[in-house]
Amino acid sequence: MKKGDRYDVSDLEEAQFEPGSRGRVLKNLLGIKSKREMDRVEQREQIRALENLLWQYGPDQRFTADDVCWIHKAWLEPIYSWAGKYRKVNLSKGNFPFAVAQQVPRLMSDFEKGPLRDFTPETQGAHDEFAYALAVVHIELILIHPFRDGNGRTARILANLMASQVGFPLLDFSGITGRKRERYFAAIREGLDKNYEPMTGVFIDVIDQTIETSGGF
Repeated sequence: MKKGDRYDVSDLEEAQFEPGSRGRVLKNLLGIKSKREMDRVEQREQIRALENLLWQYGPDQRFTADDVCWIHKAWLEPIYSWAGKYRKVNLSKGNFPFAVAQQVPRLMSDFEKGPLRDFTPETQGAHDEFAYALAVVHIELILIHPFRDGNGRTARILANLMASQVGFPLLDFSGITGRKRERYFAAIREGLDKNYEPMTGVFIDVIDQTIETSGGF
């Protein structure tokens, strides 16, 4: 696309990579060029943000689109200038396109009026119902992909905040690797047709793993 076209986004910071990073690290406030270093910093900030957010949101919180933006900002504000802001660039993963950037504000409003209203505050104590609530919210947020980066991890933070509303420990996602990671991505694709059962199965495994590693619930 030629520069100067009204759809050109190359001047947006969120569309740029850090000079010297060989196109592997997004332009950031810390000048980090190494992907390994950025992964370490993002993980550290994610832990810090989650600890703070667990204090901010109580068991009666009904989450909103603004809360999702705040979660993203609370995590990535020290790193990226666009933290907490809806993306203006279109994104895809492989051959899988996420929502068009121009539609993100409307879709997030629908997300607030639908899944967030229906499933938060989280009150489900039953194993399968709890997993289903987490699955619907997770899939719908991932499909919108409202931010330039960090959408999956933001969705996981939100899942942990929902879990804390029923006194559940931090969810153990460590088992989503290898074939189970492929199963996770397949479950997201199924969500395009509002089929939440595969992702419910993923979250049942996460809940079981959490119970095992935490010594019971």
